[in-house]
Amino acid sequence: MARSQIIGTGSYAPEKVLTNADLEKLVDTTDAWITERTGIRERRVAAPDEATSDMAVQAARRALEMAGVRPEELELIVVGTVSPDMPMPSCAALVQAKLGAKRAFAFDVAAACAGGLYALTVADQFLRTGQVKRALVIGAELFSRMVNWEDRNTCVLFGDGAGAMVLAPTEDEERGLLSSHLHTDGTLADILCIPGGGTRKSFSEEVLRDKLHTLHMNGREVFKFAVRALADSTHEALAANGLEPRDVTHVIAHQANLRILEAVLQRLELPLEKCWLNLREYGNTSAASLPMTLDEANRAGRLKEGDVVAMMAIGAGMTWGSAVMRW
Repeated sequence: MARSQIIGTGSYAPEKVLTNADLEKLVDTTDAWITERTGIRERRVAAPDEATSDMAVQAARRALEMAGVRPEELELIVVGTVSPDMPMPSCAALVQAKLGAKRAFAFDVAAACAGGLYALTVADQFLRTGQVKRALVIGAELFSRMVNWEDRNTCVLFGDGAGAMVLAPTEDEERGLLSSHLHTDGTLADILCIPGGGTRKSFSEEVLRDKLHTLHMNGREVFKFAVRALADSTHEALAANGLEPRDVTHVIAHQANLRILEAVLQRLELPLEKCWLNLREYGNTSAASLPMTLDEANRAGRLKEGDVVAMMAIGAGMTWGSAVMRW
């Protein structure tokens, strides 16, 4: 059975930069408070006329260019997002149209910050079974329109952006996505959610007044769960492939919070230097985070043929997982 190999990566971040100093003028916070607790210095904010699909297309074009693949060669597009342009159709359908990828079937995966990893795993199944030969995986998120800009505990964390990966099958047993391991615990849905705007609490004066259509988070509980879940799932993915943490060359992780990453890597007994970091510049870009991080590391020349790359991500649901790839 063929494995999936990433043959192209791309990313996109909006032009507007929102610094911690800018946030000091919006909410009761300071640059020092944000930096100490999160490791974030600034984040990007989409332009008023920019939608999630626009960012996704920018990242996709860069990934396709690197891969040397034309849009019409694509057979599958999977977009990880919880901030689509509209409730329907899917963001992926809009991306397909804008790219001119007429042969590709397209759909979204909603796994919040784990969306990039979930989308990669879903696409991988189609390549492994031979149903498709070229797939485009995108993580794209526009959270600046989904946070409460009066809540200093959440609005300081998130940024907008998109990351993309082009997948193709490989028969090389020494390369490709070795395995991925996904998990969900819906009993924890209330610690990270957007409670209003859906069918449970549709839009109303109450929803808007109480800002139930924006992100709500129990940061302490999310932190505790994330550290344990990410470390455990990474051990699971490595063990499934007969590997130990010491065999990992690079860690490509969802950039949620520097403290979370430090704690996870400490549990794995891996040095922070093995983890590519960009949350200082972009903040938490949710589903876009993992593919954006991968693209940066790739374009910086950090990833060499044969390197063992461990991926990890966690998001609302709670949804989380890890994957191991030999580059």
